[in-house]
Amino acid sequence: MAQSENRELISGLFLGISFERFVAQVESNTSYRFYYKSQDILELRVNMSAENNSLSDILSTLFSNTELKFFIDDNQNVYITKGVLVNNTVHQGFKIPSENQNIPLEGQAEIAQQTESTTLDRNTLWEIGSTETHDGSGYATLSGVIQAKSTREPISGALVTGPQISDRIVSDQNGKFSVRLPLGRQSLVVQGFGLGQERRSINVMGDGGLNITMEEDFISLGEVTVSSNRPINVEKVQMGVETMDISTMKKMPLLLGEVDVIRSILTLPGVNTVGEASVGFNVRGGAADQNLILYNEATIFNPSHLFGFFSAFNPDMVNGVDLYKTGIPIQYGGRLSSVLDVEGKYGNAESIQGGGGIGLLASRLNLEGPIGKNTTFNIGGRTTYSNWLLSLLDETTGFNNGRASFYDINLNLSHQIDGRNKLLFTGYLSGDSFRFERDTTFSYSNRNLNLSWIREQSDELSFKTTIGYDGYEFNIISDLNPSNSFDFGFDINQFHFKSLANYTAIPNHKLNFGVSSILFSLNPGTISPKGTGSLILDQRVDTERALESAIFINDEWELSDRFSLSLGARLMFYQFLGPTDVDIYQEGTIRTAETVVETISYSSNEIVQPYFGPEFRIFGRYLLNENSSIKAGFSSSRQHLHMVTNTSAIAPTDTWKLSDRYVRPQIGNQVSAGYFTFIPSRFLEASFEVFYRTMDNLLDYRSGATLILNNAIERDILRTEGQAYGIEVLLKKNVGRLNGWLSYTYSRSLLRTSPDELGQKINMGRFYPSNFDQPHDVFLVLNYEITKRVMPAITANYSTGRPITLPIAKYDYLGVERVFYSDRNDFRIPDFFRIDASVNFEGNHKIEKLAHTSWSLGVYNLLGRSNPYSAYFTPINGTLQGFQLSIFARPIPFITYNFRF
Repeated sequence: MAQSENRELISGLFLGISFERFVAQVESNTSYRFYYKSQDILELRVNMSAENNSLSDILSTLFSNTELKFFIDDNQNVYITKGVLVNNTVHQGFKIPSENQNIPLEGQAEIAQQTESTTLDRNTLWEIGSTETHDGSGYATLSGVIQAKSTREPISGALVTGPQISDRIVSDQNGKFSVRLPLGRQSLVVQGFGLGQERRSINVMGDGGLNITMEEDFISLGEVTVSSNRPINVEKVQMGVETMDISTMKKMPLLLGEVDVIRSILTLPGVNTVGEASVGFNVRGGAADQNLILYNEATIFNPSHLFGFFSAFNPDMVNGVDLYKTGIPIQYGGRLSSVLDVEGKYGNAESIQGGGGIGLLASRLNLEGPIGKNTTFNIGGRTTYSNWLLSLLDETTGFNNGRASFYDINLNLSHQIDGRNKLLFTGYLSGDSFRFERDTTFSYSNRNLNLSWIREQSDELSFKTTIGYDGYEFNIISDLNPSNSFDFGFDINQFHFKSLANYTAIPNHKLNFGVSSILFSLNPGTISPKGTGSLILDQRVDTERALESAIFINDEWELSDRFSLSLGARLMFYQFLGPTDVDIYQEGTIRTAETVVETISYSSNEIVQPYFGPEFRIFGRYLLNENSSIKAGFSSSRQHLHMVTNTSAIAPTDTWKLSDRYVRPQIGNQVSAGYFTFIPSRFLEASFEVFYRTMDNLLDYRSGATLILNNAIERDILRTEGQAYGIEVLLKKNVGRLNGWLSYTYSRSLLRTSPDELGQKINMGRFYPSNFDQPHDVFLVLNYEITKRVMPAITANYSTGRPITLPIAKYDYLGVERVFYSDRNDFRIPDFFRIDASVNFEGNHKIEKLAHTSWSLGVYNLLGRSNPYSAYFTPINGTLQGFQLSIFARPIPFITYNFRF
């Protein structure tokens, strides 16, 4: 019988279920935590009804005809043994063998190492330190590292909680944590987004360590238990941060059955796109080029394949993503709106494994595993066979007679030099090629190489230093007509360096600081004749070069148990470099060829135009109670790299422009506030955020502007300012058979020509909606677990139609009929609505199998709606006729076969 009585009562009908499932149900609804050996309860079934019964009574009845004994301590920990009654001393059955239990840790007293058995780890009572290693205060320090079980990579952002832990303990980017605990027996719970939950029962005797390995939250036949501790979105100081793991993405019905990182984040509040088959995304009223997209610290300039049908990221090479809409970590800069940090997956450290998928449009394959004892690899690739799909598209899209292909290759390497040094390598190469007609072929490519060195200088100080190269290029080749054949190209290259330090030795402070630098080399465009018979002349826009550097520091300061601040600052240094020629224009006049007064020539590496300015990241969090918090913050940012485009979405033919004498850096400021809560009884997370942004020095263009092969583009640019504001609501349920989330965003994105701009002003200088201003956006994602092997899912999306400019009248001028257009973006295309549905079928979960397989099948655009992408007008028989362009005007079925071996 129990040795202590507990007040929590239990009700429920338990008909012939396993004891493990009974435990999972009790743990999910109470604060009890069970510890036992799996073999002791293997054949035990629970067949009883309870109504406001104590756990002691239930277990006494359940164990009455068995050899099982139990003990419940004051912290609601339940210890179950066979034959021997557990009391308040450590029982031998819960210890691991002594030769594996304690290993000296440099700078610490002792550290407990885990076994390969996750079940044994959870059911073991771990002794921490010894009576000789505590300071007599009644407290001791527990430190350790949290790692992924398969890859041995550190896990950052994991939350460490327990009955005796009142502070917010989160593992740093190296997986390290440290917590002050009272001496004696207690329990720890470690959890992270996209990971299983790990529990450890510990007996703290003195200073010591405990390293914890965690498994990814794969689909399994066992029950999933989630702690009732408040989630990280309530705990953390930063706001405007959305996290999604790859397992969540795989449950969603996505375009053509392929897991898509970009389209997955579009389900989150504050994120939208201008339409189907669009490249890029818009965050809180910002343009697509204002998002910094990273893959293991490498910048991806074009994040898509096949006109936006696929993202640039192979899902088998991704662990998860973090989207920072505000509260951007201090080490990141150079963009106004957001940072999308895609975490690449490194190789499995235990054995050679692989996997892939075969779909209607594309196939993928990856292989991972160890190389010796200290090195792991993960290599993956994708390719497509998509021409048949293009023939099914509507004739008005212009794609139905096209041809398209893509590929991408990833290589991630990890090498553990010793206990304190690690090297990480990331390589990425992608290529796309497509044509709409026989005469012109478009192609573009991303190229990335990164090498990172992680150094654990001490338990309080660590460094991560990264060097790398990022490149992007596109080409257009036309060769059908020999006299007009040409080869047009653009490319951007950057070499980057960053060193980030983390320092935690000061109580209640977590310091991050470092330096970074990027050297840009940009070819704005070249055109040359293709073949000897071509009449096209060689033309080249001057190459641009610049150096952007920064120093930064951030302090996360815990002032009390409830109130914390995050204070960060970056100093940005930018230099536009020669060689180049700069035209000087007459003051007080519009920049034209006629107003040039002189031209200044600059030699190689000579500073043409410097810019300097600070960025601030200031955020505060106040805990209202155990499960609710309020937050507020201010952030500022500067962007020296601009996309030159007149389209709403990113297009392969868009070029980039560096800040120079006339193109000033974009400057953004944002204030935000929010309320975050967690409802333990329903496992519901909810958040409500409001924001207001201002943006200066944005680019717009005069009527008739030439954007390609323009050596004096400053003459066609209109300096523009913007503002955006809105509210974001998110309701999420991660646990249970029915799970998913509902997001709603109301936001406005407005622009106007800067008041001090000379000459033409769009809409007479009044604010007008940006091309991606969509006030209302609603997204519903639902998953239902019929069984552990059959899981249907559905998504629904509604959004306001985006703005367009329409012809509203015609008039006669000098005998010629002309069209009169409305103000810029004065009308909207019809609203957007789409429902997608899918079913995932898992193969059986036997461990000893050659391969684990699954099927994903479903329908994209289930209702077959002709959602408009744009509207355009063409004169037919002397009359101007309007047309609506839809990309997917019919249901698109898909099926994908996935396998792991």
